[in-house]
Amino acid sequence: MFKSKAPEKDKDVAANAAEVVGRTVQQQQSVVEQPPPRREPTTNAATRSCIGSDMSIVGNIECNGPAQVFGRIKGEVRASDLLIGDGAQIEGSVIAQDVTVCGRVKGTIRAVRVKLQDSGAVEGDIFHRSLSIDENSQFEGSSRRVENPTDPSSSVDAKGPQKGPQKKDVGPAPLPSIDAELADGPKH
Repeated sequence: MFKSKAPEKDKDVAANAAEVVGRTVQQQQSVVEQPPPRREPTTNAATRSCIGSDMSIVGNIECNGPAQVFGRIKGEVRASDLLIGDGAQIEGSVIAQDVTVCGRVKGTIRAVRVKLQDSGAVEGDIFHRSLSIDENSQFEGSSRRVENPTDPSSSVDAKGPQKGPQKKDVGPAPLPSIDAELADGPKH
């Protein structure tokens, strides 16, 4: 009377499954057989020049991209973006767009953005457009906000342009009332 079509459906499902499995295996084999794509050298921000902690350099360094310093440098350092790592020491000028100091710098820093962080220490003048100093950092020197800090002519000296004849630096004039009181001793 009634004939079931179930065996035909099962046959169709089995054929479809075999076809799908066959395609999957072929795709996997073709993926395995293809060589990995060749990586071309890049010049993105992740590529940084690095001076290791076991390096000590005497002389000027100029880097066209970002740089990291973990060693010791005696001389001028120029880079687009400079990280002075913990334990690093630079004695000389630092010129960059962005400077982050976690080590020590003894000299002048000229950068658009300067950050002293993680116990970073600077002994010298900083010419900047933006300056931030973390509470654990040390700064001994003068700071001057200038429009073009990386241009040496805009930051020749920290006191700014002076008009007229140049005066020698002279200490402050003594205050007579205090000096006299100290010489005479306390009055009762």
